[in-house]
Amino acid sequence: MAARRRRNADTPASGEGAVLPADLELQDLYGAFAAHGLDDDDLDDAAVLVPPVTLPSEPELAEQAKAVPMLAWALELARWTAPHRAVDEFGDLTGPDRAPAARLLGLAPEEGDAPEEAVVEAMRAWSLACDLDLVELGTTAAGEHVAVPGPDLEPAEAGDTDTVLELWLTAAGIVRELAAEADSQELEPTEDPAEADEDGLNEVEDARDEAAELLDEALQVLYETTAFAEPGNETVPLGVLAALLVVPEGEEPSDELLGDITDVMVALDPMLADLAELGVLEYRPIDPELFDEEEEGADERAEPAELDEAESARFGLVRLTPLGQFGIRQWLLEDGYDAPLVGDLAQGDAAELLRGVSEAANVLPEEELKVWVAGREPAEAARELLAAARGTDAYAPMRRLLCHSALTLLGAPAEPAVREVLDDPELGGGARAWLVSLGVADVPVPDRAMALWTVVDAFAAQLLDTGGDPDQLRDLVAELPVTDDPVGYFGELWRVEHPYTADVLEAVGELHPDRAVAKEARKAAFKARSKG
Repeated sequence: MAARRRRNADTPASGEGAVLPADLELQDLYGAFAAHGLDDDDLDDAAVLVPPVTLPSEPELAEQAKAVPMLAWALELARWTAPHRAVDEFGDLTGPDRAPAARLLGLAPEEGDAPEEAVVEAMRAWSLACDLDLVELGTTAAGEHVAVPGPDLEPAEAGDTDTVLELWLTAAGIVRELAAEADSQELEPTEDPAEADEDGLNEVEDARDEAAELLDEALQVLYETTAFAEPGNETVPLGVLAALLVVPEGEEPSDELLGDITDVMVALDPMLADLAELGVLEYRPIDPELFDEEEEGADERAEPAELDEAESARFGLVRLTPLGQFGIRQWLLEDGYDAPLVGDLAQGDAAELLRGVSEAANVLPEEELKVWVAGREPAEAARELLAAARGTDAYAPMRRLLCHSALTLLGAPAEPAVREVLDDPELGGGARAWLVSLGVADVPVPDRAMALWTVVDAFAAQLLDTGGDPDQLRDLVAELPVTDDPVGYFGELWRVEHPYTADVLEAVGELHPDRAVAKEARKAAFKARSKG
């Protein structure tokens, strides 16, 4: 797939193209869907990650693929050619066979003439069967052009998983390319006929490349937003999808950008409809009556009316299917993207789990932990996790944070294993905190050294987890138990033997709202650095 690029702030807007009643504010396009899990934070996260996804098993995906009408029709037509069937010199069905093909697929009534649109659909399915080599074309000794079933037909009909998924993936790729080609704009004739052919071909190629890039970017955005969506809330309004492709990060859409959003919506509309035919996505297209309503109401409406959910849906809705996720993931992998599956990091022991989740750039930690703890005996799993959480390397605080989360998933049955590490200098403070959160009453208070070490370790884990984002750290900094003696508190803290002591103190010095406290933290950070 083409590398997806968010619009930069200095990219000019076109300001041209059709305008729907989408001179409405952007929030009106998708505001009715805010309750469906697509808030601003989700959209921003989705714009920068290629996150792990959860897919059905490959046999389940193969069953879904075989149920896609266009692929099912291609298989049925391929079987219909047995033992052979005459075709024309281009490999197309001959005239007498076209109406029967439409009837075979249930597209035309058994009696009477076959409607032209039914024949067109049947010929499209035949073309797909040829493209997938479900039928093979040849010429007899007598010079007759014929088609015969291809070698993949029988395993596909038998439901062979690999064969079916490969056929579907090839079909989806073909439709993806053809959708972009069909979207290429009609060209104005040049004044010089001698330059017309060359210029025209160049413009067609440029338009095709632009459409293909737009479609690929849209599919990647859908893949990402679907991964973050709560189950049942995967539907994305077309206006939201277009906005993610047009609006520069961190900016509100201007009137000019709203025009660009509409242009992108109109460009994507037919391409998404084509992909829906192969089961890549479910799509409700833009209501064509919106254009007429815009013209009729242009002079009557001063302010756009607020849209409810039903009205917003008329601007187009798209939902990526599990098959679509599977297909896009394959395309991403082919192009060198890291596109993991949820649970990929949860296949080994606890050490592999915590190390993998700590070091991975695109991971959903909670999901990996859920996969790993599922079905394990809680106390033994807790012992394995706690052992893997020890260490003083750069990722150790993060491993301990993840261990705490995994213990929470295991719940009360993990308590015996947690009690075993209460005196461990690295794990004891966190173990006590976990037991308290569980509601256990007889938790011993940690000594001062353990308490201070745990403060540094917990803060270091948040530094790693947030990437040092000040907005996410400020509340944590403000809650530090500095009391009314910052000199004494930081005088103890800088002496803590922890690899992140100086980093933690520097963060506190930069972010603490009390200037006197911040100053003492910076002085302590200097001492911690000098100590090493």
